[in-house]
Amino acid sequence: MTLRSRELAWEGCLNVRDLGGLPTQDGGETRYGRVVRADSVRQLTDAGWMAVADYGVRTVVDLRGDYELRDDPPGDLPLEVVHVPFMESTEDEWKAIESELEAAADAAPDIVAQTRDVYLIFLRRFRSNVAAGIVAVARAPAGGVVVHCVGGKDRTGLLCAFLLHLAGVGIEDVATDYALSEERLRPRMAAWLAEAKTEAEREWVRRVSSTPAESMVAVFSELDRRCGGATEYLRGAGIDDRDLERAVARLRD
Repeated sequence: MTLRSRELAWEGCLNVRDLGGLPTQDGGETRYGRVVRADSVRQLTDAGWMAVADYGVRTVVDLRGDYELRDDPPGDLPLEVVHVPFMESTEDEWKAIESELEAAADAAPDIVAQTRDVYLIFLRRFRSNVAAGIVAVARAPAGGVVVHCVGGKDRTGLLCAFLLHLAGVGIEDVATDYALSEERLRPRMAAWLAEAKTEAEREWVRRVSSTPAESMVAVFSELDRRCGGATEYLRGAGIDDRDLERAVARLRD
């Protein structure tokens, strides 16, 4: 029996892993080569792109916002790219959202509660964006799909958590996958920490670099309480059952 590693070495990226090989609650497991989560594929070297193509990936779902694309314009990529900003608002809306995020972070007693509360604000404010990300993965043509944002931790982490949940993976395993990003991104976060000029900036880096598994468990628990579950949250966001079935089929036969 050959055990396949979920960790992928794509030169230029730090936080890359396959969503395959995770146990499902019905005794099965998610399929390899269907969905890969990554930090920004814009960092891939030529060798990295060769590894992506060799892995069978045919579609890139880019969760970065329009403002990020302005700072780092997308070039010609050797794959189909679907741009689905996970969070996008007008400047005035962002002012209100940032104030809400700061207040939630300041009020939380620890990093677990901070991360949970910030994510819940994201999911409430950007429900249609979350739905669009799920649909983009669900409707992608045959071949592997890579989902990415800048660090592959928050936006990518939330979207992949929903995909794994739909595929029948238990929340503890979903949360464990999410938590792996902190270690993978440590070199990049260490550089950001070294560049920080004030204690407030250093505290911000510490907060955004954390991926406590307990936070993801708490997010899905709160979706159960508020919406009747993550699937009902997605239905409320406008996803129909056919696209939910396609999302499941992406990771399960």
